Amino acid sequence: MSQVLILPKLGQTMEEGAIVKWHKKEGDPVKKGDIVFEIETDKAALEVESFFEGTLLKILIKEGITVPVNTPVGYVGQPGEKIPDSPPPMAPVVKPEAPKAVAVPAKVEGPRPVVEQRAVKLAQVEMPKAGPSRLFISPRAKALAKKSVIDPVNIRGSGPDGRIVEADVMAYLEKNSYASLKISPAAKNLAAKEGLDILKIKGTGDAGRIMVHDVERGIAEKPKTMSKMRQVIARRLTESFSGTPHFFVTVSVDMTNLLAFRKELKDRGSEFTVTDFILEAVVLSLQEMPVLNSVTDGTTIRWHGSVDLGVAVGLEEGLVVPVIRNADSLSLKELHDTAGILAAKARDGKLLPDEMTGSTFTVSNLGMFKVEEFTAIINPGEAGILAIGSTMPCVVPVNGKVEIRSMMKITLSSDHRVVDGMKAALFVNAVKDKLEDIELWKSLT
Repeated sequence: MSQVLILPKLGQTMEEGAIVKWHKKEGDPVKKGDIVFEIETDKAALEVESFFEGTLLKILIKEGITVPVNTPVGYVGQPGEKIPDSPPPMAPVVKPEAPKAVAVPAKVEGPRPVVEQRAVKLAQVEMPKAGPSRLFISPRAKALAKKSVIDPVNIRGSGPDGRIVEADVMAYLEKNSYASLKISPAAKNLAAKEGLDILKIKGTGDAGRIMVHDVERGIAEKPKTMSKMRQVIARRLTESFSGTPHFFVTVSVDMTNLLAFRKELKDRGSEFTVTDFILEAVVLSLQEMPVLNSVTDGTTIRWHGSVDLGVAVGLEEGLVVPVIRNADSLSLKELHDTAGILAAKARDGKLLPDEMTGSTFTVSNLGMFKVEEFTAIINPGEAGILAIGSTMPCVVPVNGKVEIRSMMKITLSSDHRVVDGMKAALFVNAVKDKLEDIELWKSLT
């Protein structure tokens, strides 16, 4: 009896996802717990496991296609077993359940699948968008263009209705001095394989000869579709920066004493990080000034009753912001542990969508990258974000004397519709004062 795999709903806000990689191909054996495919949401890429054993009989949704959650994507069963000709109909959701990090398969009985006592609605599958219109070119002209490794799209056709004929390609090659072009055989083969136009490649070999590394440079310069995550980041932050009146305030924090205290804690076996102290100082300051823990739609202002603190984590494929829920109710040790767990999940690509939504304020720390200071773009749905720079030795006046101190710059980006200059200044100085107050940290550790 075949089983149908569906695109799982991995978070309350998840509505769709794209299969970026099938880890199994049709005909491959599948065991319980095997990674069957990998999906990409607007937040992260997640691996999906199988609940069944058998053979992957059919892949319904190819890689790169975005579909709504609960859409059937493939069938698992016994070799030779008959499967439905099309995805079976699905019933409305009967009972909500918590998001899971694995695929929720459905058992097929006749034409209707059942998903562990839960029926789900089948939504329309989003098909790939149509590509550009077909080039009007004769077979002989097309063959010559392919042999010459050129793109005929820029050739003006002289045939009936503008059709590109062989003579047009020959004239185009002569006009562009193709006969005098020098290219190594390996470079030409690589350009043909990658669909490049060798007339667009500048050779750096002897007498302008096109070499393999010249083609490789052309390959690297080819436009590439951004990942879904990168597209969402671009859209959300563009909307935020263009729709939210940002303004910025910066203060310098003397971290000398805190770094010394942290070393004492480390010697005693307490592995607190500088980020832990920063996060705790931010949480305490947000409790004192809840206006920074608010959000506006331009007409109304809504205060968040708890601090759900976003912590920006940079990954190779983009920025993710795992959220520490109810950070205002956590001790410093609990804050340290929670932040460490979320950061590790982010680096491993294991964060669920619900773990990256609903933050009320965000901290972005680039201190480990030797950045003196920077300004950050406010995440949609928040009133501010705090950017943390590197701690650097600086010459500063202390009690009428000149000393070298470890200084760190912090910059608050605020939504000017909610936060005015005085409130912003009070907030960053509140964070500064707490970081410089060693007695506070002694009472919290």
